[in-house]
Amino acid sequence: MSTPDDHPADLVAHAVLAVPGVLDLHGGAPGEVATYLPGRRVRGVRLLEPGCEVHVVLDWTAPLGDTTDRIRAALRPIVDAPVHVFVEDVAVSEGQHP
Repeated sequence: MSTPDDHPADLVAHAVLAVPGVLDLHGGAPGEVATYLPGRRVRGVRLLEPGCEVHVVLDWTAPLGDTTDRIRAALRPIVDAPVHVFVEDVAVSEGQHP
């Protein structure tokens, strides 16, 4: 029996959030970027045919190119097509000072 976290959008979200330097997924304007599932949505992930988009908030100290490359690498086993990464915002992690 599958669980709600078995949906490909959930797998993408979990893999992206595990990448160092990624603070959060970003949904854009309300409801703009999400995968809608029965009774819920996965914010910041848009599944495409083929591939996907992920919209993220990065730690302000994270190297942009390296972090987006790591996101694509983390998704390679899950998404067998192009992955488009959009950095929507940067933020300071708790406990950090800019």
